[in-house]
Amino acid sequence: MKLKTFLIGLIAAGVLGAAGYGLYATGMNRGMGMASSTPAPAGGGDAAVGASATKTVPQSIAQGEDATRRHILSGIKAGDVDPATGKKILYYHDPMVPGNKFDKPAKSPFMDMMLVPVYADSDGGDGSKVTVSPRVQQNLGVRTAEVTEGTLSTQVSAVGSIAFNERDQVIVQARATGYVERLHVRATLDRVSKGQALAELYVPDWIAAQEEFLSVRRMQGTDLAPLVDGARQRMRQVGMSDAQIALVDSSGRTQLRIALVAPIGGVVTELVAREGMTVMSGATLFRINGLGTVWANAEVPESQSALLRPGAKVQAISPAVPGRKFDGKVQAILPEVNATTRTLKARLELANPSGALVPGMFVQMQFMDMRDQKALLVPTEAIIQTGKRTVAMLAEDNGRFRPVDVEIGIESGGQTEIKRGLQLGQRVVVSSQFLIDSEASLKGIEARLNVEPNPTAADTAPRHTGTAKIEAIGRDTMTLSHGPIASLKWGAMTMEFKLPKGGVPRGLGAGDRIDFEFYMDAESLPQLTSTSLLPPEPKASSVAASGSKP
Repeated sequence: MKLKTFLIGLIAAGVLGAAGYGLYATGMNRGMGMASSTPAPAGGGDAAVGASATKTVPQSIAQGEDATRRHILSGIKAGDVDPATGKKILYYHDPMVPGNKFDKPAKSPFMDMMLVPVYADSDGGDGSKVTVSPRVQQNLGVRTAEVTEGTLSTQVSAVGSIAFNERDQVIVQARATGYVERLHVRATLDRVSKGQALAELYVPDWIAAQEEFLSVRRMQGTDLAPLVDGARQRMRQVGMSDAQIALVDSSGRTQLRIALVAPIGGVVTELVAREGMTVMSGATLFRINGLGTVWANAEVPESQSALLRPGAKVQAISPAVPGRKFDGKVQAILPEVNATTRTLKARLELANPSGALVPGMFVQMQFMDMRDQKALLVPTEAIIQTGKRTVAMLAEDNGRFRPVDVEIGIESGGQTEIKRGLQLGQRVVVSSQFLIDSEASLKGIEARLNVEPNPTAADTAPRHTGTAKIEAIGRDTMTLSHGPIASLKWGAMTMEFKLPKGGVPRGLGAGDRIDFEFYMDAESLPQLTSTSLLPPEPKASSVAASGSKP
């Protein structure tokens, strides 16, 4: 009984499996038939040909394989026009190995399938563009941004420490041999104010010069002014200052002790004098550093040093003085690189009116160098540096994308300056660039980010130069009245030139004189590559215009 039940179940399972396989095979045959055939419209053979001529370029692998079989039978190869589509065949490739191209239809040497034709003006047909449908763009999260014009402020941050401003430093010396009888400043780093007494000296030579001066003043007689002036000059020669001489003159008494005063306010950084010591002429007694301005030695990364320039503004903050900002400027970029940290030292001068900043304090600095000249700007995330190229992915109409080589300038605040390669108003991709690059790879397109473009005829064509006056500027051409072009044996004439690839250079208009460079394109038409504005011709002088008088 159990054996009979088992056999009945086994037979039922076999019947169900056979029925399922039959339905699967029928569906596959019907689907292949729909993919490989196009129903002819009513109206006979001419209508069928018309429908075939307007048929779209194959979008599936099955349709591509059918087209390749048809090309084999018809003897069609790369470079011919497919009569079924009206499109020129660029090459054949295996969609699974898109990097290899073939000029004849055949079976793929890599996979068990036929090669697939790639047509001009189709997805992947343009060797420099890739088309991504809006749905795929949404799935990839593609975002674009417009190329704008503006100014950049190089916002570079750095850290450093405060040091004395060595340009705000004075030395107090003994001008004659003498003795230190009283010392008013007794320790280094003591703060002093301008005019404050530092020490009192007894100088025998000064005593003698003072007594001589006072003796001449007491003399009675006429014409004593030269003698008085000579005695006063004698005091200068022994080293007395004008202030000390004036004190002797006003008091009428010999000053036994002469006070040395601070010429500036600040901090005593060096103290050599001691009470009772003998000092020689020229000996350094005090060194004083001012605190009105201080230096901040900033450690700037080597890669950002080109963004700094002397005179650039800077703001500094210090945790030792919370809530305050100190303004200053870049005084110098020191010509030395720290081999360990790969940083350059920038010397900044900060205003320190209250003396809150003292040497050794840690500060954080923000450089703010606003450039006056406007430039083209794009988001920094739109720039891709592959190691060999600097590229931006340009978004065009109808979902087309192509990489563009660009030359970049400074970068600040998430914006990068574009010096060459883009125009104002164009849109660039700021996200999913590498996914678009992968899409180009799958379609066998040469618009790869890591592939250097092959030189074109425009790159290798001979260049010609000349000088001209701009007569008019049109949408695609510029009318120039140029002088002789020796390299082409052209005489002076007025003719049209195709505009440069970047459009009309900014600042040019009708009537301007320019130097220009061009080449002859594939259609033997002059194509401008660069222009540079020349100064206007000087006007002839009125004398030359009127001629010389008889």
